[in-house]
Amino acid sequence: MEASTFTLSATPRQIAYARSLALRNQTLLPWEVQQDRRSLSAWIDAQAQLKPLSSLDSLPSSKQVAFAERLARIKRRAVPDECFRDKGLMSKWIDGNK
Repeated sequence: MEASTFTLSATPRQIAYARSLALRNQTLLPWEVQQDRRSLSAWIDAQAQLKPLSSLDSLPSSKQVAFAERLARIKRRAVPDECFRDKGLMSKWIDGNK
């Protein structure tokens, strides 16, 4: 048998770690990747480099909030509540009220 056709199956520890990375990064662990130790190892390396997703990433920054509140005072308007929960909405509100 040739060395290139021989593949080792992934270890249970590899699969467990890959599943935890998939959960952390909110991505799917492909079935094909789980069948081969080398491809799973490469997938793990790629996923471990990614920054974990956080619910705080979607919130506007403190600078955005301060700027929006300053604009709201100048324009004598209120910043909508939903803008405080989403960075993109806050950015659109700021752009529309400059």
